[in-house]
Amino acid sequence: MQTRTLGQQGLATSAIGYGSMGISVAYGAADPEGGTSAIQRAYDLGVTFIDTAEVYGWGENEKVVGRAVKDFRDDVVIATKFGWTRDYGFDSRPDHIREAVENSLRYLGVDHIDVLYQHRPDPDVPIEDVAGAVKELIESGKVKYFGLSEAGADTIRRAHAVQPVSVLQTEYSLFERGIEVLFPVLNELGIGFVPYSPLGRGFLTGTAKPAAEYGATDMRSGDARWQPGNFEKNVEATRQLTELAASKDATVAQLALAWLLAQGEHIVPIPGTRSAKRVEENVGAADLTLTATDLERIKKILPTGGFSSRYPEGTTSEWE
Repeated sequence: MQTRTLGQQGLATSAIGYGSMGISVAYGAADPEGGTSAIQRAYDLGVTFIDTAEVYGWGENEKVVGRAVKDFRDDVVIATKFGWTRDYGFDSRPDHIREAVENSLRYLGVDHIDVLYQHRPDPDVPIEDVAGAVKELIESGKVKYFGLSEAGADTIRRAHAVQPVSVLQTEYSLFERGIEVLFPVLNELGIGFVPYSPLGRGFLTGTAKPAAEYGATDMRSGDARWQPGNFEKNVEATRQLTELAASKDATVAQLALAWLLAQGEHIVPIPGTRSAKRVEENVGAADLTLTATDLERIKKILPTGGFSSRYPEGTTSEWE
């Protein structure tokens, strides 16, 4: 597995990481056993970047990750996040950050967190205060690297001036391209980028079903890309991508991940799955090379992304 560098503070990881959210939330009933097997298989195949967060089950997901990696903890980079409240408000006050970190260390069963993200910008707490609190945690040895998630250009610049930001995490895939407007800022400041939902929340695996066929605990039941009208268009685009992938002896998921890797040397996607078999498929994308002709074909199929937005109308992130 190729190694990539994120930021300028020394953070290096495998070219493809692993996102653990779906083990515990958002995609139906939790499956800690399947998730544990998937994480351990990912490690066997060279994946060294494991992503979790306090909000993924309020410690339950971090516990799964901690148990899964306990025999090789020193060989992997563990990222977690702070900033939500249990009623899904924001709380990035320095005291809360310190409390969240102590909880995460305990749940993970580790003595330090490799990457600590602010999960979402908090409009009530100056980002300088957030960066300052993380800086203190880095100086104390409890955290190694600082990350932001779904932050805008101004927030990134202000945070970076207090404590260098190693990585930004935001949704990015063939279906979701808006974040590209921030790439010049990341390049200027030397900040790495971690796309979450790199397979379009599962659509780019070729297994998507209409929204009505997902249960109430599955986020796709309310995602506009799965709704009638948009769903059919996205299925057709995925079909064309699948044909291109097949011509290269690859799957559509591998094509989608290889496309992300081709967008820059400092990009590390974190596909999530509860299936060890799917992990094997995802990791295979690291060996798939896309030609200029392939990239042009993909651009014709999806010039600006998938059909419909990722969030309901009126709901956006700071940078949008």
